[in-house]
Amino acid sequence: MGLGRTDIWQTGIIDRPLPDVLRAGQLAGLPVTWLPDPGPFRFIADPFGIWHENRLYLFAEAYDYRVRVGRIDVFILDHALRLLAHAPVLVEPWHLSYPVILRERDGSFLMMPESGGSGRQRLYRATDFPYRWEEVKGCAFPGAMIDASPLFHDGRWWLFHTPWHEHEQPRVDTLHVAWADSLTGPWHPHPANPVRRDIHSARPGGTPVVMEDGTIILPTQDCARTYGGAITPLAITTLTTREFAAHPLRALHAPAAWRPATDGLHTLSAAGRVTLVDAKHTSRSVIRRAGVDITRITRELVGTMLR
Repeated sequence: MGLGRTDIWQTGIIDRPLPDVLRAGQLAGLPVTWLPDPGPFRFIADPFGIWHENRLYLFAEAYDYRVRVGRIDVFILDHALRLLAHAPVLVEPWHLSYPVILRERDGSFLMMPESGGSGRQRLYRATDFPYRWEEVKGCAFPGAMIDASPLFHDGRWWLFHTPWHEHEQPRVDTLHVAWADSLTGPWHPHPANPVRRDIHSARPGGTPVVMEDGTIILPTQDCARTYGGAITPLAITTLTTREFAAHPLRALHAPAAWRPATDGLHTLSAAGRVTLVDAKHTSRSVIRRAGVDITRITRELVGTMLR
């Protein structure tokens, strides 16, 4: 995102389960509830959620262009999708996003946010759900990853991701797979990696789900026109520790009714009876964006001088 071009994402809740959305093949006409606008040059993106005690706990990246380091916030909604509370829950020195939420057999909650900027993938466990989290030590992930999307299937864990290469751009067209007997690892890279190279359908963009016919559908990002331009469901027909086969389905785009957020769509995640999405509009206000960037750079320079 260069000077004057600012992607602003907004997060919504579709009152349909993800498999139903995938079968429909489009988002137009589906009922959606949007989270409140966080204010100028801020956005809420990468939503993942889980229901607990009749409440929806929606976790998402909260981003401010004045800071440029994402944190994880929680939004708590009731059964009617009315917002009850909102708070930051995970802040680190590095950028955080894509906060996948899982529940263990013992009832405890896990969060696997993107944390590639720290040099490795990290996993957190709630010590006081949903507000306090601590890192799970001893995890053996296969390096730093982007948008790591786990799935428990056929008695083992699978992890779909794009590798994090700090100096390699763009990081949008490669899909890798790893597998493990435990979520904490050790993880084994698939021998066919990269299993896919395609700017239209490789970088993960949401929750992998197993459909009634056994096909695994992985939401992926179509970044050919713009970053996060659309979601391409990737139908995975073969997934073993030695083989992988998949083909893309018709891309899903933000419908016209979502205007102004019709310039992109890059997350489609499952949360029980609802599906979580984000969509963007792109602002091209050069003067206002320049003011934000100058303020941020000045603050960073002053902070460096005072150390």
